[in-house]
Amino acid sequence: MRGKAGKKVKLIEVRRRPGCRTQGLVSAGPFVFPCALGRGGTTISKREGDGATPAAGMRLLWGYFRPDHAPSGPPVSPLTLTPIGARDGWCDAPADRNYNRPVRLPYPASHERMRRDDVLYDVCMVTDWNMRPTIRGRGSAIFLHIAKPGFLPTEGCIAVSPRAMARLLPMIGRDTRIKVYR
Repeated sequence: MRGKAGKKVKLIEVRRRPGCRTQGLVSAGPFVFPCALGRGGTTISKREGDGATPAAGMRLLWGYFRPDHAPSGPPVSPLTLTPIGARDGWCDAPADRNYNRPVRLPYPASHERMRRDDVLYDVCMVTDWNMRPTIRGRGSAIFLHIAKPGFLPTEGCIAVSPRAMARLLPMIGRDTRIKVYR
């Protein structure tokens, strides 16, 4: 089921589930969805490799989707969604000039492949975490993406079910902010 066309939310709130530092609840308008958080819980002092989700406000900038996993076409979203190709990657090497930026593979520095073997990046929305300015070592690739079964912890991202993602996408726009609470 999709959100109403034209009905955008300004704020998506993410709070930890009581008693569980790696799972939370996403609130967007009238909807509340379970989510997975980083294996390091949430933190106000995010560092590359700590596995924590930054407790901060973030904007959603654009997204990616797997066209080979989307039989009915691209997901519905007011934000730009780019098909993920075999050469798409994301640099996570703090010393590299392209740290926390998309890169083309093969790439010489440490990076993440966007075209994964699992479904986690079937839909993947990019946040502006540590983008402008980019501070080396402050964390990269904080995405809103699809969760593993059972909402197992992420490497620092926020992850929701495919159904929750389908509901969220039509409701987000350029003015939407994600606020992650400690």
